[in-house]
Amino acid sequence: MAEVSTIGLDIAKSVFHAHGADASGRVVFSRRLTRARLLDFFAQQAPCVVALEACGGAHHWAREISALGHDVRLIPPAYVKPFLKRGKSDAIDAEAICEAAERPSMRFAAIKTEEQQASAMVFRTRDLLVRQRTQLINAIRGHLAEFGWVAPKGPSHVSVLASLLDEEEELGASLPEAARVMLQVMTGQLARLDEEIALLDKEIARRAREDEDARRLMTIPGVGPITATALLALAPPVETFSRGRDFAAWLGLTPRQHSSGGREKLGSISKMGERTLRRLLIIGSSAVVLHASKRGAPEGSWLEQMLARKPRMLVTVALANKTARIVWAVLAKKEDYRAPVAAAA
Repeated sequence: MAEVSTIGLDIAKSVFHAHGADASGRVVFSRRLTRARLLDFFAQQAPCVVALEACGGAHHWAREISALGHDVRLIPPAYVKPFLKRGKSDAIDAEAICEAAERPSMRFAAIKTEEQQASAMVFRTRDLLVRQRTQLINAIRGHLAEFGWVAPKGPSHVSVLASLLDEEEELGASLPEAARVMLQVMTGQLARLDEEIALLDKEIARRAREDEDARRLMTIPGVGPITATALLALAPPVETFSRGRDFAAWLGLTPRQHSSGGREKLGSISKMGERTLRRLLIIGSSAVVLHASKRGAPEGSWLEQMLARKPRMLVTVALANKTARIVWAVLAKKEDYRAPVAAAA
């Protein structure tokens, strides 16, 4: 029997499929496995390359299989799709993963540790609660608008409306009892979410203060504790990228190319990679651009020149791209950010 060189593993909740190939790419086996037998199967295999799609549960199985002596590689699902043949099954998916892993130019995702995933969970939990708070605010505003009560935008104005629910003579008497009770339920839930988000903000700020890399990142304009901890928790190790432009491209902050026949045509940003980090960097850059547009950017700076000739939103995304490259440089060089000196006129 030929020696297995690469195994493509299609993972799921309970049923898995392994596709083994030798060094020449010839199929050695194609086997269905249950969750209980998966690690026993790989313990019996000679050390080889094991490839998985970087999806839910992939990092856990990558750590477990790596502990058995195998070289585990995670492939983004978008890079596996071109190798799929006609039809859809676990066996076809495993074969495509195996073929993708054998390509010399294939790109792989870094395997995360349990500590990295736990840090990411802190941030994602806060993100979930913020979305739930936004949903409640929109629901409260929408329901009250049906009874003729409209408040300006912003969470603070919703809290004012919530306080009026307890005042029978102003608002309570003008609302049906059932509606008032339901609105009190929502405002109570909103108050609890505010408390939980505040606690998570303190936890994130504590983590940022205690982490040396996070403190370095917070020296960059537009990067606060939340963005700094998210970058460290969600982004791959800085060694994964050879330069800052590659990191910005991974975040999807570089223009999408539609070039052909030697004629270059650049469009909007590609929006590839981790969209949460891209959103945070754009929000931080928006704050920097807003401050510069109101109070003026440093004379002779890149930001001043861009604001003079480009729309503000375009400058915001361009600054997010620039910030991503600065983030890579700060982490790679282990240095604090130093603002460039504007050239003399």
